[in-house]
Amino acid sequence: MAGISRKYPMLRRSRAMWASRRIWQPRLVFWAGAISIGLISVLFATLADQAQTLFHVVIGNDGGWRFYLPLLMTPPGFVLCAWLAHEFFPGSQGSGIPQAIAARHLRNEDDRSRILSLRLVIGKIALTVVGLFCGASIGREGPTVQVGASLMLQAARWGGMAQARGLILAGSAAGIAAAFNTPLAGIVFAIEEMGRTYEARTNGLVLTAVILAGLASLGLLGNYTYFGVAKDTVAFGADWPLVIACGVIGGGFGALFSLLALKTTRRIRRWNALQPLWRTLLVASVCGLAVAAIGIASRGLTFGTGYTQARGAIEGTPLPAFFFLEKFVAGVLSMVSGIPGGIFAPSLAVGAGLGSTLGLIFGTSTSIAALLGMAGYFAGVVQAPMTAFVIILEMTGNHDNVIALMCAAMLGYGTARLVSREPLYHALSRVFVAEAIRRRRLDGGDAIKE
Repeated sequence: MAGISRKYPMLRRSRAMWASRRIWQPRLVFWAGAISIGLISVLFATLADQAQTLFHVVIGNDGGWRFYLPLLMTPPGFVLCAWLAHEFFPGSQGSGIPQAIAARHLRNEDDRSRILSLRLVIGKIALTVVGLFCGASIGREGPTVQVGASLMLQAARWGGMAQARGLILAGSAAGIAAAFNTPLAGIVFAIEEMGRTYEARTNGLVLTAVILAGLASLGLLGNYTYFGVAKDTVAFGADWPLVIACGVIGGGFGALFSLLALKTTRRIRRWNALQPLWRTLLVASVCGLAVAAIGIASRGLTFGTGYTQARGAIEGTPLPAFFFLEKFVAGVLSMVSGIPGGIFAPSLAVGAGLGSTLGLIFGTSTSIAALLGMAGYFAGVVQAPMTAFVIILEMTGNHDNVIALMCAAMLGYGTARLVSREPLYHALSRVFVAEAIRRRRLDGGDAIKE
């Protein structure tokens, strides 16, 4: 064969070009997938913001009759989202992070495609936007993880790449990075939350995906901090009782959210088993009505992601004393309703509200208290302390409070572990793995990779 190649140089060049194509084609497809995650994340963010703005335009802010429109808008909106998710986009319900985690444990392509696909990208984005337009207390960041993982897995199919687990991880990290403009948080999220059994060989995939998705996002939106810039600094000694309170109380409330969400979801799932569609729609309508009532009682503060309220607290404007409780309940109801939507932004809003209330009690800066409350509560919800303090650090542009944020996050995590030892996303991911196992057993196959 070598003699033939020497005799026919064109054949040798052809073989070299073919080998080069086999090397570069998967890389180009991977790079294109990472860039597309950044671009679609920006589009998703824009649509989500416009949906929230339109909702508030419709209901007005003058306290007139339009302010009660959520009683007519929100329940049907929840029902519509739950119906579309059940009938046309199964696998799109909830945050999207559990689906991405579950997909990393599945080895069968059909099983993965049920929870990560281009069809679900469309459904996840559309239904999350509709939910926000109807006043649901949901966020877009968790859904962006499922979108990112789906896009990267599709890129793997087109590019002939075999590292499905690593690519799902990379797509998830890129989704978080592009959603918040927090590249470090995307990497930490991939290591701590998505990949509890993280493999060092995926480092290059994760870093490259985060960089390219981040560049695409920066190219359209420019560099920004998600919650603005927090300028106050924790005073050594004077503010440390607040650090401890935000960590312990925030972690306790975060664990309570996780516990309520898991137990309620499991009960609803068992109850829905006899009549899946009609009972799903009934739950959605009841949750929607309750979310509307809470939103009206809170003067509209609990509708949507809670981004405006959290940013205001970070910038020093105190929130109403019981806002965090109202947002907490609205978040639980939105999550268990079965509609697509994440809990990242609403959880940060609850944490900011809790911190603001504790700041009033301790007589300290609202800005600092909101930061610490976010760290403690968020770490309690997701039981991922590194992700909590890194993401808040990057979203607020303040590196003077690193140690205080670390302490609040670790205290929140430790308290949450005492209340609930089951991390929320991983517990929810087992539902999707169990469904895949049941299907495979009926087909006589194997669903998961040991």
